[in-house]
Amino acid sequence: MSVFVIAEIGINHNGDINIAKKLIDGALFAGCNAVKLQKRTVEKVYTKKELEKPRESPWGATNRAQKLGLEFGEKEYDEINKYCKERGIEWFASAWDIDSQMFLRKYNCKYNKVASAMLTHKALLERIAEEKKYTFISTGMSTLEEIEKAIDIFKKAECPFELMHCNSSYPVEDSDLNLRTIEFLREHFQCKVGYSGHEVGLIPTCAAVTLGASSIERHITLNRSMYGSDQSASVEVMGFYRLTKYIEAILAALGTGEKTIDEKEQQVKKKLRRVETLLTQ
Repeated sequence: MSVFVIAEIGINHNGDINIAKKLIDGALFAGCNAVKLQKRTVEKVYTKKELEKPRESPWGATNRAQKLGLEFGEKEYDEINKYCKERGIEWFASAWDIDSQMFLRKYNCKYNKVASAMLTHKALLERIAEEKKYTFISTGMSTLEEIEKAIDIFKKAECPFELMHCNSSYPVEDSDLNLRTIEFLREHFQCKVGYSGHEVGLIPTCAAVTLGASSIERHITLNRSMYGSDQSASVEVMGFYRLTKYIEAILAALGTGEKTIDEKEQQVKKKLRRVETLLTQ
């Protein structure tokens, strides 16, 4: 496919490496180009006040317990790196702090990702851009001025990138998606623009492809009813399989845009066209 399809595992693994492996297998089955995770240094990303807030979860009764329970460390990432290499699929992760980005460098992933929440984190963006790896930049919650400042960092570092249109609600209503922003961002910034979707269903994502999205990112899950804040806006494995097939069909159907009569239609023309006088009058 000429559209790069990313299965966002994110934190849908629920802190379980076996679930993560099943999601990697699911992404492979669905025909995705890569899987993506998220990496945080919990104590640096969140304030002490935020971490101490009560929150019931499988890991305890505070935000801290929940965040730490969802976070993979070096042991799990070593295993993910090995598993993805064995299975033949690219993986990468969005870092939510500088320490996490430095941690990820160990794995020499082919791609980087700037999460929407991190788009204004100048120091983090500079660390990402200095690696000069192809970077996907999500634009949820961001103004044009903020996006432009982020782009300037990557251009200055001569780091290749593309934007991803995104609405950061989970899940987002179809009426709030504003998919035509894909076209606007592409024209305004003269760069590739993909789509990172958090809607329920597949139709808007397919529409993004027809609008010229160069990449597609959707969260993948084993079951949308599983524990987790992202699960309801995710796509189950068979749904992801259908999505990649829909994208292939859309790309085939869009064609070149040039008006022609192909060989198959020429045969039909010989049978059905009875009068050809317009061009001779």
